[in-house]
Amino acid sequence: MKKLYALCAVALVIMALSAFKRNTTTIFMIGDSTMANKDISEGKQERGWGMALQCYFDDNIVVDNHAVNGRSSLSFINEGRWQKVLDRMRPGDYVIIQFGHNDEKPKPDRHTDPGSTFDYNLAKFVRETRERGGIPVLMNCVVRRNFAKVTPKNDDDEALRGTTFKDAPKTIEGDSLVDTHGLYAVAPRDVAARMNVHFVDANKITHDLEQGLGVEASKKLHMWFLPGEEPSVPKGRQDNTHYNINGAHKVARLLADALVEEVPVLSKYRVNYDVAVDSKGRGHYLTLDEAMKHIDPLKPVTIQLFEGTYEKPQLPKKNKVTFVLRDGAKWK
Repeated sequence: MKKLYALCAVALVIMALSAFKRNTTTIFMIGDSTMANKDISEGKQERGWGMALQCYFDDNIVVDNHAVNGRSSLSFINEGRWQKVLDRMRPGDYVIIQFGHNDEKPKPDRHTDPGSTFDYNLAKFVRETRERGGIPVLMNCVVRRNFAKVTPKNDDDEALRGTTFKDAPKTIEGDSLVDTHGLYAVAPRDVAARMNVHFVDANKITHDLEQGLGVEASKKLHMWFLPGEEPSVPKGRQDNTHYNINGAHKVARLLADALVEEVPVLSKYRVNYDVAVDSKGRGHYLTLDEAMKHIDPLKPVTIQLFEGTYEKPQLPKKNKVTFVLRDGAKWK
């Protein structure tokens, strides 16, 4: 009898935990390197905007980022990555769908055509999300930082990680951002209109961001470093596609705003704290000590702390620092 009671107690705990988990809504993300989670070892600075998105929604939302470097809508399906998302999806979850950067590449395992195979894959994501009770959100691709008067040929964005500042092609830049995506930025809007799907114009949003910053300041969004400027890339890099920490957070904040405007029910979960600390690399800093070196405690600032145990910093009596503990974070 005691064993029976024990088994019943365990079952109740499992049911309670399951019920708790069901109280959260998941935002799945599928896409390419501009969205993907990144390797943060050895001080690496590259981040996908999807990696930062959790910082802009509270703990009622769980961002589950399945985007992967180098993937197109075609390879994401063929590698079984889409099926893994479908297997995890529950009614009421969201799926942000953003491809294009690699669909335009010539490699046959990645290439699709706007107006035909690209649209077909986007429609497949939408249809199968709905079949499982999920809510699809189509986004078109974010822009490349391309101010070049003659657009350089680029058959593989992923190769940019292997180039140094010296290796990069010498380009003459003008004042206007030049589009590199063509109809790949148009197709998601067309599919959204035909299928009555939520749509966020990430291409325009990031275009306006980069153009507004201009030729020089826009470099600060990307993995664009002079030799000796950034320890993780000592020889420098000229990468106009991939974001650094600053760029990923600026883009994530803007796209979070656009998402809740398009899907107002998500607005009650939107948060807008100044600084995020997360050992997994989703925040602005990996450690609280690092964050404290970069803030003025006498000026109003709110710092969100993700999963982990933290030692409270020594602060002036009249400090204006507010801490928000998230995702199981706690003080020692």
